[in-house]
Amino acid sequence: MKRRFATLDVFTDQKLSGNQLAVVLDAGGLDKAQMQAVAREFNLSETVFVLPPENPAHSARIRIFTPGAELPFAGHPTVGTGVLLASRKIGDQASQQDAIIMLEEGIGPVRTGVRFRPGKAPFAEFDLPKLAQNLGEAPNPDRLCTALELTHGEIGFENHKPSMWSAGIAFVFVPVRDLETVARAKVNLAVWKDCFRGYSAEVFVYCRESVHQGHHFHGRMFAPGIGVLEDPATGSAAAAFSGVIQHFDGLHDGTHRFHIEQGYEMGRPSLINVEIEIKGGAMHAARIGGHAVFVSEGAFDI
Repeated sequence: MKRRFATLDVFTDQKLSGNQLAVVLDAGGLDKAQMQAVAREFNLSETVFVLPPENPAHSARIRIFTPGAELPFAGHPTVGTGVLLASRKIGDQASQQDAIIMLEEGIGPVRTGVRFRPGKAPFAEFDLPKLAQNLGEAPNPDRLCTALELTHGEIGFENHKPSMWSAGIAFVFVPVRDLETVARAKVNLAVWKDCFRGYSAEVFVYCRESVHQGHHFHGRMFAPGIGVLEDPATGSAAAAFSGVIQHFDGLHDGTHRFHIEQGYEMGRPSLINVEIEIKGGAMHAARIGGHAVFVSEGAFDI
């Protein structure tokens, strides 16, 4: 059976940068093992399979796979699939238009707003289906230094310390002192599993220093355990990172916007927008947004 697919670059407004995404549009009839095999074939950080929604009022049900595992939720698949389905719904994108796409994911329904503007790359922003939660103590610094081949003096800045958070997927967040340290962080595959035994092995290394003025944080994400040695842009990490920002930076009531740059060390510059609403000193809502551009389309026979 011929199955259509499209690829997009997500969290960027330029082709051949950002995070690559494959979206299979005719996924009906594929079982989990077949979807996993197709994801390995594409060999991108994530591949999305679009299915009819369980709720007819929603746009689609989607399943998300890395080369090694299925995920209940992910950021760049949500943004990229939202843009793709909205473009198919709207048709002519030459005029100024907006669309709402409701995606059924493993975590639950995810509301995604998509904006088309003449001469600009489409932009999508989704509401976090689950606010960031603190998961307790992170692995001790000895483990982190060994796993990332860093030294104790390079981990931490200001009041930021290693922490664990989740907004659907758990991450270990490792603050480091500067851009040079972020660039030197390296996955030590020989000890990775042992260092994170009993913890999430998805790791986001970040610093306050940025490559571009106006950006607030610079990061890298490593997840070799699910087949992603390094990811160019990780929306699910940015979603959980909203909790890190609130916890350590103590945001006041109101709406706060942050720009997180990622993927520079891979030659895939990416930019993730994070918007956090604080009410009564606590997080009330948060959104993740970014651009996406179309790269290719085709079909495969399975």
